[in-house]
Amino acid sequence: MMGPALASQLGVLAACIVLFLPLGMAGWHLSRNKVLFFSGALFISLAVVVHLAPHLPSLSVFLLSSLSPSSDAGANSSSSSSSDPIPAVPFSSCIPFLHDITWHRETPSSSVTWQWAPEAHAAACDFQRVPRPDASVLLNGSWIVVAGDSQARLLTLAVLRLLLDSVALPPVEADLFRRHSDYHASLSDRGFTIDFVWAPFESNLTDLLRVLRRRSPASRPDVVVLGSGLWHMLHLANSSLYGESLASLKRAAVALLSTAPAQPPHMFWLGLPTLVNSMLNTEEKRARMNDTVWDEYDRELGESTILRSDGGPCLLLDIGSLSHGCGRGCTADGMHYDSVVYEAALHIMLNALLIESQQRI
Repeated sequence: MMGPALASQLGVLAACIVLFLPLGMAGWHLSRNKVLFFSGALFISLAVVVHLAPHLPSLSVFLLSSLSPSSDAGANSSSSSSSDPIPAVPFSSCIPFLHDITWHRETPSSSVTWQWAPEAHAAACDFQRVPRPDASVLLNGSWIVVAGDSQARLLTLAVLRLLLDSVALPPVEADLFRRHSDYHASLSDRGFTIDFVWAPFESNLTDLLRVLRRRSPASRPDVVVLGSGLWHMLHLANSSLYGESLASLKRAAVALLSTAPAQPPHMFWLGLPTLVNSMLNTEEKRARMNDTVWDEYDRELGESTILRSDGGPCLLLDIGSLSHGCGRGCTADGMHYDSVVYEAALHIMLNALLIESQQRI
């Protein structure tokens, strides 16, 4: 079936032939019979109108589609630009499959291992564990800020474990795990800087993003990883308030991105881990941090639209699904999981960075 654009183009071409060829021929006789020329021109113009009439709707569609990729997309972008001016991220059909991971344990006493699922879509996306040399190349010249609670600290440790050798890691790990403190590391030989910011509440994260926004776009981090919820769940126990705080955080994230449209930072959100209530180490935790409360907080996360899947600025690093896949054997306290979980989250993040920066290793 002939498309509207092709039909309109053929119609215009036919109209040009019908109109200009006879007019050109009649022009030769202009000096001999002006009445014949103008009568012929009028007749031909009417014929052209009749010829193009069936194609006029298609022609209008063609012209509109030439001005914008689609009228619906234009409407959506104009309506969202006033409220959520988030710079566009290159589309990739592989992003939804980043968390398609399988877990395996040879024996009850052996370590858990993980790999991307062998389905066709995962194989076609060519996800891979990024080795240390390639990670150093990918992150060369980059500044990563990881902010949040203990889950964010564990992800920071996963980054350092990937980049540092076994000799350099122990003193770094001791500094990183000073209670409720920030951490800064600049790996000059890798051209890489990472900051962990202790920010257990959403208001702390919002304040951090506002501070980053006051910096010039060239002096802002390249990657920002945010995560919170456990402290709110334990100390405030109010999922509605958590949702309101996330809405404010989203506005701060969008404001940060919208002021650096040329090269905005890549933003990620650390999801809540799966909680094993019976393993939590205090009665207060067991009372306030159960499956029902977890579901309420997760629902508020979705309704806040801070996640990329909901039209927001942050791509999810789903610690919940990763920790659930690893299982009860991967946690000693029902809340913090073995390093393999955060290692998987890190490689998901690195593959997302490769996709969004359109690089290959």
